[in-house]
Amino acid sequence: MRLSKYFLPTIKENPKEAEIVSHRLMLRAGMIRQASAGIYTWLPMGFKVLKKIEEIVRDEQVRAGAIEVLMPTIQSADLWKQSGRYEDYGKEMLRITDRHDREMLYGPTNEELITDTFKNGIQSYRDLPRNLFHIQWKFRDEIRPRFGIMRGREFLMKDAYSFDLTAEEGRKSYNKMFVSYLRTFERLGLKAIPMAADTGPIGGDLSHEFIILADTGESEVYCHRDLVDFDVPDETLDYDSDLTPIIAKWTAPYAATDEQHDPDRFAREVDEKDRLHARGIEVGHIFFFGSKYSKPLNLTVQDSGGNQVAIESGSYGVGVSRLAGAIIEASHDDNGIIWPKSVSPFDVGLMNLKAGDETTDTACADLYQKLQAAGVDVLYDDTDDRAGAKFSKMDLIGLPWQLIAGPRGLAENEVEIKCRATGERETVSPDDAVNKLKNEFC
Repeated sequence: MRLSKYFLPTIKENPKEAEIVSHRLMLRAGMIRQASAGIYTWLPMGFKVLKKIEEIVRDEQVRAGAIEVLMPTIQSADLWKQSGRYEDYGKEMLRITDRHDREMLYGPTNEELITDTFKNGIQSYRDLPRNLFHIQWKFRDEIRPRFGIMRGREFLMKDAYSFDLTAEEGRKSYNKMFVSYLRTFERLGLKAIPMAADTGPIGGDLSHEFIILADTGESEVYCHRDLVDFDVPDETLDYDSDLTPIIAKWTAPYAATDEQHDPDRFAREVDEKDRLHARGIEVGHIFFFGSKYSKPLNLTVQDSGGNQVAIESGSYGVGVSRLAGAIIEASHDDNGIIWPKSVSPFDVGLMNLKAGDETTDTACADLYQKLQAAGVDVLYDDTDDRAGAKFSKMDLIGLPWQLIAGPRGLAENEVEIKCRATGERETVSPDDAVNKLKNEFC
């Protein structure tokens, strides 16, 4: 993509309304613009990042055996009244009355609807287990939306729902999602620590939040320092194997958010030198709530002995849009964003330092064509901005690699490559630059 033809409205100064790094940088880098309080338009560069995050989340859900569906954003209030959550949920739920005076709501989550949908699609225990997920925009009417997309009112979320015949099988499904989340966040370049958490309005007696350590996080976390450093299973993992040994690292030792924190137990179970007390950002939350929804909504099946039993369920959420901000909170410097390769909006920023100069234009056009032909996604700054402005913009938007071409270097058949994460620079020939970047991404 040529920058001269792209829509990238960057901002030089920090916006006054932005309180945290991710909000400032997303506004400055032309990723989002506020439409109303807590609601944002995703501009082209931000939307590219969002779609890449979404695809990684989807890929790992499918790998773990979940099946994708898509439920509506507007739901009938009737099911929520049956489950008892219609009044319990509070003012965060946006309630709507349609032209026929039917009570509706803009779904903040989908436990009731997926339970009713699944009830009408199964006949016996042979239809179990199943895990259905979707990626959908949701709305929660936060009383004070803040921090940009980190605590907005409208957000993109992946929510999955497992259905099992027994509580034992249900916990196996829970374990699959637990491990799937570990893999998902690692692919996004993040270390998300699982923490025992409060079940809140979702319900149940088993829940974990996945927390990224960051000073701007809303949650306080308490755990053993060893839990921050861990290896994640690779793509060869057999999800039908016993996953208990993998997750035992986080289910046995002390690890909790502020809602679940027990100071006496923390002091008793963790040596003072090993205690970690920090702030963090929640990017995922999983629950096992058994028959909380299946019983009031009459989701039962006949087991192998001919008995009608209530299905055991869990739900599993990932804040897809929130992850864009969380990645920035975890990966930035004073100059701007530093994107992990897996979600960067472009792979390489190609800078023409003297647009209009025939030799430089020709060389840059050749580099642009060769990189694109090799499968490298390039943002080509072909504008006539000053060199300093080009460097600042490329650092701000945070693409993993920068390729810099100017008349002085080209006279010696040289271009410069810069790694955004480390700041390291290397002078090479144009052909070597193409080969290096091709090997990096393809």
